[in-house]
Amino acid sequence: IMKNITNTHCIGLFGTCGSSKWRDHFISRYQDQGISFFNPLKPDWKPEDSAIEAEHLVNDDIILFPITSETFGTGSLAETGYSILSAIRSNDQRFVIIFIDPKLATELHQENPTAGKESSNARAIVTAHLKKVNLPNVFMVDSLDKMLELSVKLYKVASIMADIKKEFK
Repeated sequence: IMKNITNTHCIGLFGTCGSSKWRDHFISRYQDQGISFFNPLKPDWKPEDSAIEAEHLVNDDIILFPITSETFGTGSLAETGYSILSAIRSNDQRFVIIFIDPKLATELHQENPTAGKESSNARAIVTAHLKKVNLPNVFMVDSLDKMLELSVKLYKVASIMADIKKEFK
């Protein structure tokens, strides 16, 4: 579930939790390429684990924050802005990658039309505001595939930057 507790070149897999499987493909790719990551999703999560999550949110080189269609995402959408500000304030050299699926899964929308409408509105509002964020290290992508590809590239960039800082300190 977690690699690299020391946070040296680490990708934090935040965003949609619950029964979501979006992390599976990312973790497989990262393991194949020897990329360190933190996965906050664990079957026996306890409130004490929130401290570990907070450490990773503050220290990981790259923070991923997808909001998928498989959840109303109310909490995640609210957390997105706070998380980005926290990540950038603690280290303005890190990277943040955001994906907000514009549509809620049809079955969720049909299950609860009021929550579905609120989720759709919140997705549109948060996306519009985030597109106005003009920071060179915050990226909005339009798919999980693009998020994965960009995270792998930025991991290489973070590794190179760390090597340069070490060498020329």
